[in-house]
Amino acid sequence: MLTTEQTPQSFTKDDVAAFEHDGFIIQRGLVPETYVRTILDVTRRDVSAHYGDIEYEAEVQYPGAPDSLEDEGGRTIRRLQQAFSRDPVFSRLVKEPFLLNRLQQLLGPQVVMPLAHHNCIMTKHPHYSSDTGWHQDIRYWSFSTSHLVNSWVALGEETLSNGCLRLLRGSHKWTLRPEQLDEDLFFREDLPEHQSLLDTAVTAELKAGDVVFFHARCFHAATRNYSDATKYSAVFTFRSLDNAPVPGTRSAQLPELLL
Repeated sequence: MLTTEQTPQSFTKDDVAAFEHDGFIIQRGLVPETYVRTILDVTRRDVSAHYGDIEYEAEVQYPGAPDSLEDEGGRTIRRLQQAFSRDPVFSRLVKEPFLLNRLQQLLGPQVVMPLAHHNCIMTKHPHYSSDTGWHQDIRYWSFSTSHLVNSWVALGEETLSNGCLRLLRGSHKWTLRPEQLDEDLFFREDLPEHQSLLDTAVTAELKAGDVVFFHARCFHAATRNYSDATKYSAVFTFRSLDNAPVPGTRSAQLPELLL
């Protein structure tokens, strides 16, 4: 894996064009091993202690999750929330030129990191993890525009067997009718008209240090973890300075970081 000094510091023009066309782009080996190792240490420490703000699989009630916190597997962690407050490694990472320069290319010169959304370590455990249907992250967020960018940092191998991301190319530009979404705003898989779109899904198989940048309107999904080892991923979202959260909404409840 590349060191910080060897890591390319920006997207190429073709990279930016690909992101604008597809709604996502994968950068291989972007995050150096030193960062991955430190974040994994923090993650395993807090998972073991069930420390800090935690979302449990039973709380989201997605397919495959335990029915309640009291059931077998009910305390299976889905994500460690508020990652930024868990260790200084996260504030160092998001300010690294190899990450920040890329975000500036996609969002503009002044990049803000909302702490109310993502800002987490996704933990997908064997046996009691769940399926996440096709959705856009912006569905429950409230900003002036929907133009936000997520970064998904793989902390280990991500494959179809352990529930890696799948993405629908170009879906950040789709205009949908209300009936194409279910009551929870998931893209409906039961409609025949959707099958040709779902057949084009891109599987984002990753190794530690790979990063997926994807638009907040890009539809993505993942299955539960069918392997024997827990999968960990660090996930953050970013906006431009002029794309402010709507006052009084959940998006405006926590402070934000101007990078």
